[in-house]
Amino acid sequence: MAGVFCLGIATLDYVYGVESMPTRGEKYRARDLAVVGGGCAGNASVAIARLGGRCWLATRLADDLTGDRIIADLAAESVEAGLSLRARGLRSPVSAILVDAQGERMIISYSDPAMPESADWLPPRLPDGVGAVLADTRWGEGALAALGLARRVGLPGVLDGDRRPPHPDLVATASHVAFSAQALREISGEDDPRAGLARLARDVPTWLAVTLGGDGVLFMAQDGVVHVPAFAVETVDTLGAGDVWHGAFALALAEGRDERAAIRFASAAAALKCTRFGGRLGAPTRDEVERFLAEAG
Repeated sequence: MAGVFCLGIATLDYVYGVESMPTRGEKYRARDLAVVGGGCAGNASVAIARLGGRCWLATRLADDLTGDRIIADLAAESVEAGLSLRARGLRSPVSAILVDAQGERMIISYSDPAMPESADWLPPRLPDGVGAVLADTRWGEGALAALGLARRVGLPGVLDGDRRPPHPDLVATASHVAFSAQALREISGEDDPRAGLARLARDVPTWLAVTLGGDGVLFMAQDGVVHVPAFAVETVDTLGAGDVWHGAFALALAEGRDERAAIRFASAAAALKCTRFGGRLGAPTRDEVERFLAEAG
């Protein structure tokens, strides 16, 4: 069983299904509701576990009931979250999320600004069995520490660049970075994602990619930018799809797959998630992904 050490944000999400996004200050009625764990690293860790990998998660929570629920939900998914911080007297991260009839989402999130930034409580070495590290951008000091551990022992260190990295050394410390289109635009200054990847590739030795939702994935190869199309599915809910993608990608690298094969595996997992409402509740199992890929040919 391949293992991935994840570090970053885990939340409790209140996901409301609505026909369309509100545009005025009125009362609205949801057609569905899911109360489920979320967050970039939280979702990715659950995706890894459902795909048959072993997963450790280091996250920052408070010693409140919300934090208890987040940890309990992770444990129920076989994610090992014992390395997490439980800060006294603070509030754990929560989000209110609207998902419309087209599967698009609007997120209002809260993270306690008093949460400690120091990473000195993290373990000095990775747990036995880890084959890759995955970090998000919500906690810069922690992400830099985790990716540094991966680099020191020669393991893949994946950065989920869904936002502009908060620390200037994060991209260069990671072995692999997969940006969102917005984050790539912000860090490269280029509107065209192909140009953005090419520009960044001149400055860092890191493998670079950008995920474009239904438009697939672009990544830098020796001979230039390569496009991998997305799988066509009927979209119900895109919430958490990028997190599932990053978790599946990191697991595939931990299992020894090359980047192109890892992208295909991750894209299949994310596509299946998009067909189901409820954020990470829709993360697929390994058997589901393998059947999907077999049918796709």
